Amino acid sequence: MEKDIKNWYGMSDSAILEELGKFIRQSRLEQNKTQQEVSKLAGINRSTMVQIENGGGGTLTSFIQILRGLKQLHLLKHFEIMQQISPMQLAKTEMNKRKRASSKKGSDNQKQSSSW
Repeated sequence: MEKDIKNWYGMSDSAILEELGKFIRQSRLEQNKTQQEVSKLAGINRSTMVQIENGGGGTLTSFIQILRGLKQLHLLKHFEIMQQISPMQLAKTEMNKRKRASSKKGSDNQKQSSSW
């Protein structure tokens, strides 16, 4: 086991926020961007950027906007839900798909009897 693997379960919420802030700061510095540049790209106030980088929290929306500004949204792939479906179930689903529209009852194609 590697020494640098973090025990995320053993960390407090504030410690996790601090780690997320460190990640944001490190990503920003690797891209040689200022807090002002990233906050402008993210559409947030610079003070919000500072708060998140310092582990002070923020909203999930702000965090996503920062990830977008840093082109780090690919990290969210770990949250995708992969649904397993068997080949037989997939075939049944395909067979039950509608192939064509049905005619409407009482449409103009059918002649109506006149009461006259």
